[in-house]
Amino acid sequence: MEAVQTSNAALDAIVLRAENFQKQLLDENYRKTDRAFAIVMGVQWVFAIVVALAISPWAWTGKTQVANIHVYLAVLLGGILSGVPIALTFIMPGSTLTRHVMAASQMLWSALLIHLSGGRIETHFHVFGSLGFLSYYRDWKILLTATVVVAADHFLRGMFWPESVYGILNPEWWRFLEHAFWVVFADSFLLMACFRGVKEAEKMAERQAQIEALSEREWKTSSVTTRGAAVVTK
Repeated sequence: MEAVQTSNAALDAIVLRAENFQKQLLDENYRKTDRAFAIVMGVQWVFAIVVALAISPWAWTGKTQVANIHVYLAVLLGGILSGVPIALTFIMPGSTLTRHVMAASQMLWSALLIHLSGGRIETHFHVFGSLGFLSYYRDWKILLTATVVVAADHFLRGMFWPESVYGILNPEWWRFLEHAFWVVFADSFLLMACFRGVKEAEKMAERQAQIEALSEREWKTSSVTTRGAAVVTK
């Protein structure tokens, strides 16, 4: 009976250690991805300013006079979209809040770049690239946040300023549903990647816990044997 209790206690210790290892692995991944996104946020800000200066005046047909508005948007709104998540990577690295803010900001960056390009269809690919990058967090909830933000953006701008998102003045009302469908389609594959990544981290943690438990057991056995041999010698 005592042996069974000892065995169960050892198994519980291995499970607890594996859970701690998994948390450490995921937290390290969250922090690394935060730092990578902080760099991306800074690059996007500079890129948006360049686009506002060089492309926006010609991307919006017949609206060369609004170039200054685009520059203000790129500098001020872009500064907020990049500044807040970058600050969170230093204040709350690896936190759930930081990940969700990063996801929302990244998708709003897609919206801003689409606007600056006058709704060019090519710029919409930034949405899918952003979703792929966000999947590095291995957190399916982050993809949900990103999907809600991009769908809401397309819906609202499609109603009040369709030219800024679709490049035409009178798109079909259901156009945002078409875009949302393709985003969800991409999510279906990225979600599988997230779940697989978490599962792999779980397996790595289990192996590490088992290896350390075995090493400790061997060390204890060796220590007991050594002390026994010393007693016999005496």
